[in-house]
Amino acid sequence: MATTPAPTGPSVSVCMAVYNGARWLTPQLDSILVELRSDDEIVIVDDASTDDSVALIEAFDDPRVRLIRQKANRGYVATFEHALSLASREVILLSDQDDVWIPGRRDLLCAAVDSAEVAASDLVLLGDGAPLPHPLTRRPWRLGRSRPSDRIRRQLTIWAGIAPYFGCAMAVRREFLSTVLPFPTFLTESHDLWIATVANASATLEHVHSPSVQRRLHEANASPSRPRGVRAVLRARVMLVRCSIEAVRRIRRRPRSKA
Repeated sequence: MATTPAPTGPSVSVCMAVYNGARWLTPQLDSILVELRSDDEIVIVDDASTDDSVALIEAFDDPRVRLIRQKANRGYVATFEHALSLASREVILLSDQDDVWIPGRRDLLCAAVDSAEVAASDLVLLGDGAPLPHPLTRRPWRLGRSRPSDRIRRQLTIWAGIAPYFGCAMAVRREFLSTVLPFPTFLTESHDLWIATVANASATLEHVHSPSVQRRLHEANASPSRPRGVRAVLRARVMLVRCSIEAVRRIRRRPRSKA
């Protein structure tokens, strides 16, 4: 009798924060589950939803889905932090509740973190109907990973808000979580930019030149697409500078690997 070969390559934890996402969860979870192996998991933390999100997730009845319910609403940053802290597999893929994965995403990002600790892919914007025709390619692709001058230039583009790194397009090696977590207490938004900042500071941020997710645009996005006021922008920029300082501090505290 022939036996099925054991899965090879790293196992995956998909970490998702959910809040009142019933409208979009079914197509997102369908697109994720078809990508996963039997030894992978989806860690979903529900942030005290008031709609049918929890019932919808439970209806999937899939052993790979782990649902954790928070009694009080804590916001998406703290909820993602909770989900990341519960991940148990080798590679973590961050996922929003309202996007759609592009086929091949799992293996594409797992390959990217084979030689890096964090990878960020391109993405396609998804409107009310079909995906918009052009991928979002605003990241500094041509900058190297290790050269200090390139890392400084990349960080400047993050501070300026012209090189966004979206969590929905990210993969993180589990061992890197000990540096990323806990999130800084002053981090009130942009957990994905915090992760990218730490990875850039440690010269382990890899870019993937192919889209791995369709990011859905709608009025309830946690990351607003509309322009913000000057004060809000300045507060965000100051927070990102503080993230850079904290990232360098944590990198310096990491134990040095033995040659």
